[in-house]
Amino acid sequence: MTALFDQLRTAPRNVLSRIPLPGLTGDDDDVRRPLPVSGMLAAAWTLGVGLAVLTTLTLIGWIAAPRGALGAGLPAVFRTASQLWLAAHHAGFAIPGGSVGLLPLGLTILPAFLLYRAGMWMARDADLRLRLPARLPKNTPKEVSNARRRAQLVLIAQAGISLAAPYALLAGLIALITRNEITQPFLGDVLVSHLVLAFIAGSVAVARTIGPWRSMLRLLPERVRSVVAGTSAALAIMLAAGAVMVLGAVVVNFGQVQELSGVLAPGFVGGLLLLLLQGLYLLNAVVWAMAYIAGPGFAVGTGTLVAPTGVQLGAVPSLPILGALPEAGPTPAWVMIVIAVPFVAGAVAGVLVVRIAPSPSYEGAPLWGFVCGLATGATAGLLAALSGGSIGGARLSELGPAGWEVMLSVTLEVGVAAGIAAGLANWWLIFRGHNTAVTKAAAKVGTATAPVRKAGVKIAKAAASAAGKVGFAEPEELQKLPGYWLDATECDTQPIPVIRDDWEDEHASAAAESAQKTRRPDPPRPPRRDIVDETDDKGGHVIYVDPYAWDRD
Repeated sequence: MTALFDQLRTAPRNVLSRIPLPGLTGDDDDVRRPLPVSGMLAAAWTLGVGLAVLTTLTLIGWIAAPRGALGAGLPAVFRTASQLWLAAHHAGFAIPGGSVGLLPLGLTILPAFLLYRAGMWMARDADLRLRLPARLPKNTPKEVSNARRRAQLVLIAQAGISLAAPYALLAGLIALITRNEITQPFLGDVLVSHLVLAFIAGSVAVARTIGPWRSMLRLLPERVRSVVAGTSAALAIMLAAGAVMVLGAVVVNFGQVQELSGVLAPGFVGGLLLLLLQGLYLLNAVVWAMAYIAGPGFAVGTGTLVAPTGVQLGAVPSLPILGALPEAGPTPAWVMIVIAVPFVAGAVAGVLVVRIAPSPSYEGAPLWGFVCGLATGATAGLLAALSGGSIGGARLSELGPAGWEVMLSVTLEVGVAAGIAAGLANWWLIFRGHNTAVTKAAAKVGTATAPVRKAGVKIAKAAASAAGKVGFAEPEELQKLPGYWLDATECDTQPIPVIRDDWEDEHASAAAESAQKTRRPDPPRPPRRDIVDETDDKGGHVIYVDPYAWDRD
């Protein structure tokens, strides 16, 4: 049997080895599979393993539950497990009188982990590292790095689509098979949720095969990397505060939680499954606590609200974890201190944004800090929308926080704090002048404006030249006449110098002589026009006429 499985596994490679492929020679011992084929095999493997795990848990519940709770026979067990698999991707269901949208976020960890492992296998099976471009532009190192980064991003996107497309199609087929009169999965939700989750998990897995975790962020540009890091830090702080609040509420109200568990009386096996179910909904509770910290709060039914400003409750579902909810009525004044958590998270995010990608100008850093707030608000609103939903109709049609309210509150709180913190941190870096990134950014700005300055200098010179030609400007330096000219006082005391063609200025200073040695030699001087040169053609003498003779008459 093992030999048969080995033959089935290596059959596609044996077939491909007989097909001549471009770029491959006959000396290759092992032929890699095409990327779409590897993606299809990985998608089928993920679905098979996931359904096997959930079918096992459902079978245990079917054995422990009363007869008829999950349907009659093993086909009902498989149908229930398949619907749980679709719910793990946050695909909703239509039921008589309403819909089911409040799905456990913790259950998403199972398909995400399996898809990540499938993506790693797909990358190794298709040998994606050999698909990096061998020819890169022979320019500056920065252009080569950008070209390699673009090639890696394209490779990651292709691998994610190769895994996500067949995975979504197989999930749609499962949704059509498992439909019945009571539960009917929304086909659009099934396709979109499976496609998005598989693409994200597969892309992250392929990026991980290229390099370590640190190199994954380096695939992004510096500015985008700073915003991603700041957003992740702000969300981590708010979610950690929400987790602390949930655990504290469970500890404080543990007696009420235990009382609700006793009312249900699930038994030993049922108690274990109930504990597992509450653990899967724990991430939903953490997101609800984050919405509580942000200010809007959350609802536990139509017409209810749990917020720092007050609590309005009615009849709640009999889930033991809901026993940790606060009592109805006004909240103590000290509870309002939790609203400071988003501002602290925004300050930390703003400092991270500047530390990763500082700005050379004072007004640029606060804007990028607010962009980090926008990204944080959008992500928090998405988590809030996914964590809530409905369980049927009527009063249970509204459970969880409102996504748009959480998005708006978190954007303003985190964005303002991040903008102020980023501006102060960037000012401090510029003021101290010890950050090389700021110096490089300022040098880039100076280099970018150099052509403008040169053009301005040329325009100023042209304007000055035109003004000098029409007589509106004085020449920068008067043209020097050759020779040494005596003034009126020197004419009476100094002898008249003899001016020759090879005359040298003996009154020049030593500094001028040294400077003249270093610069280029002056062009030959033109002959003097103020001296009359009378030369005898028969070899006579040269007569020099004194130009100052008129002053001594």
